[in-house]
Amino acid sequence: MITVVQPGLYTTVQDRGRFGFYGVGFPPSGSMDQYSSAVANILVGNNPDAAVLETTFLGPTLEFEQDANVALTGASVDITLDGISIPLWTSVSVKKGQVLAFGGAIAGVRNYLAITGGINVKPMMGSRSTYVASHLGGYEGRVLKPGDRLEILQDSEPKEVRVGCEIPEDLRVTPRAHQEIRIVSGLCHYLLDPQSQELLISKPFTISTEANRTGYRLKGDQLSFVERRQPFGAGSDPSNVVNLGYPVGSLQAPSGLELICLMRDAVTGGGYATLATVISVDLDILSQMKFPETVSFESVSLETALQLRSERAQRLRNIAELVNSIA
Repeated sequence: MITVVQPGLYTTVQDRGRFGFYGVGFPPSGSMDQYSSAVANILVGNNPDAAVLETTFLGPTLEFEQDANVALTGASVDITLDGISIPLWTSVSVKKGQVLAFGGAIAGVRNYLAITGGINVKPMMGSRSTYVASHLGGYEGRVLKPGDRLEILQDSEPKEVRVGCEIPEDLRVTPRAHQEIRIVSGLCHYLLDPQSQELLISKPFTISTEANRTGYRLKGDQLSFVERRQPFGAGSDPSNVVNLGYPVGSLQAPSGLELICLMRDAVTGGGYATLATVISVDLDILSQMKFPETVSFESVSLETALQLRSERAQRLRNIAELVNSIA
């Protein structure tokens, strides 16, 4: 067991997400930075679906009631074990009675703490991920609180973990104050006028203070929509359409005033035009950004997006092979 001494700012149990329920209104949830979360699990010998702790800005203070192997990935942060700093992106041994404590994120936003075996909470709809808006999954469907006790899942066939195994710098996430974010054209991209279509990929946008698991708001030049007769059933806003589904990562611009990127806890459908979609690989990057950092969008083809996703999967396989060979 692990006792939560201090919960941090917003700490939840997450895994790869729940799938197959989008059509009935449940988003996938899961780790915002899927890459960092996956690497943390690899470092401690977990299967890819093992549940981790996702922290935001300021992580928790945890007291371990048993020996464990852990790994922390994601944002740059100072983390200590009994007051002594320990490295990120590295497998670490924790002894019974020791206290793991997070400082505030220095660069980036989110960290992922994996523990050999994974966090043992009851799966809901095929996932241990927390969806706070519906009080679903995770630890009682909520963020962690002081005094919570987390159970570590005991693997019947645990993998050997070499303590001190470190991920090379070039395979880590590198948070930056400005990022190039790739997008594919959305279902309603044609509703933007030509000048705004160009603005979307030529001007920078600033991350707003409203940036969370539901959505990221981005400030930039106002976008304009083509003049048209609104279809029956659509609202009066120029960005309104008859209700449609929203993919994770879809970009909207209500009234054209600001962009909204829907993240992993967002609603699954509504009446705003989907102008573009951030590719899955770059959602990891966006999820590590905060106010007042900036992004620029680059349009890519669907084929390119799929290729980049395939390359990320191969990178994770390479990391697993590296870790297993060392162990």
